[in-house]
Amino acid sequence: MNSITDRSFANKKPLVYSCSGCSNIAQLANDVAVKMDRDGLAEMSCIAGVGGNVKPLVKIAQSGRRIIAIDGCVLQCAKSCLNNVGVEPDVHYVLTDYGMKKEYHKDYNDEIVDEFYAMISSEKNETSKD
Repeated sequence: MNSITDRSFANKKPLVYSCSGCSNIAQLANDVAVKMDRDGLAEMSCIAGVGGNVKPLVKIAQSGRRIIAIDGCVLQCAKSCLNNVGVEPDVHYVLTDYGMKKEYHKDYNDEIVDEFYAMISSEKNETSKD
């Protein structure tokens, strides 16, 4: 029962998808989503699999569970991948909307993960459909 296709969709945790591109804010989006997964606030799923139309991963995205999408910039790659399979995220964050500057070949400040994590996790609790 370890196969991705054997997962039960009865889990009430929201799914979280994130950008994970090459810029500082793309990696920040990914790290926030990973932290949400590891802390049990959401279940992270693979946006590359959704974008690549990998059937088991598309099925998870289309399962009807609440979806949080975190994008680094205005290109909104995570949201676009979901939209391409007919899924609209319930909550969508674009980190550049919060004053972050997209930079290549640079890392973000580690403390910023905790700031965005706190903001997203508190809003997640306020907008929960449970």
